[in-house]
Amino acid sequence: MNKTPIVVGITQGDMNGIGYEVIMKALSDSEITGFCVPVVYGSPKVAAYHRKVLNITNLNFNNIRSVAEAHPKKVNIINCLGDDVHVELGKSTREGGQSSLAALEAAVTDLTAGRIDVMVTAPIDKSNIQSGSFRFNGHTDWLKSKTGSHDALMLMISEAMKVGFVTEHLPLKDVPGAITIGNILAKLRLLNSSLLQDFAIRGPRIGVMGLNPHAGDSGLLGHEERDIIIPAITRANEEGIFAFGPYSADGLFGSGAFRQFDAVLAMYHDQGMGAFKALAFDTGVNYTAGLPVIRTSPVHGTAFDISGKNKASGLSMRQAIYSAVDIFRNREMHEEINRNPLQPQKIEIYPEHVDELPPETENYDQAL
Repeated sequence: MNKTPIVVGITQGDMNGIGYEVIMKALSDSEITGFCVPVVYGSPKVAAYHRKVLNITNLNFNNIRSVAEAHPKKVNIINCLGDDVHVELGKSTREGGQSSLAALEAAVTDLTAGRIDVMVTAPIDKSNIQSGSFRFNGHTDWLKSKTGSHDALMLMISEAMKVGFVTEHLPLKDVPGAITIGNILAKLRLLNSSLLQDFAIRGPRIGVMGLNPHAGDSGLLGHEERDIIIPAITRANEEGIFAFGPYSADGLFGSGAFRQFDAVLAMYHDQGMGAFKALAFDTGVNYTAGLPVIRTSPVHGTAFDISGKNKASGLSMRQAIYSAVDIFRNREMHEEINRNPLQPQKIEIYPEHVDELPPETENYDQAL
């Protein structure tokens, strides 16, 4: 397995939000440069502005023009923006969205070309980033498009739990129509595969939530569980996926029963996200599973309301960096194991001479 430091590309997110604050607080940990090479995609000018506003004195950026110039023991930054850039803390602006996209485009180009190993994204504003080249509900769908992937899974990860989603940023009124056997089965396959290769979990167990209150209450509160979710679970079981359910969200999370599973699959965004953030808001990580590349991010948003006030925590960003590196290493190990599987050994058995040694070893004791 490759032991060279992993190059971590970190995008600035919306420059008017808390992106630079959480990046700088996370990278102020001196241990970071001990196991990875951080490369921030953004603007040295904007970074300097945020450093001054936040009075962060224990971090310096190494300005570079390309990843090839990155110093392995420093926090590097590539300028993706022009010099005429204006920060307006706490405001959602068109320039903020354009700068977010510029950093993302530069980073994903290097990621798909193999110049960086993983990508960690600071929060964007999904409204101001919309443009002719970005018409998506968030990073996940954009990355699917950029990598030519048919599907992906938004997977929230923490020490406490892992939660995947059948539907993601979808209006609640549209959720029932998107809950199909095919969609659930596709997400279960992605989740199972990710648990195996990205998290090195053998024989992962997945708890599947219902759609309706009390998981339909035997049909009294809806038939989606009986007609769609249970058949999807059955088909997953037939494929060797250890999926169980459906479970009601209040029972699964309220009783702590989610701890019996390696991951949980929620039907829609708020069903799983509320419980996850209640337990892991500061340390949770958003991971885009099912892509050929690795991308993580903190679980929080741009937090315009506290931008520039030195109130944001860098813990989730730091954990996003750690998680990206861990997933990269786990994928390497998984690929290596599959390249060199243990070969089956032929063993001869002599049923009529159970008390005797095979001929070639019968004099073994005498030779000692």
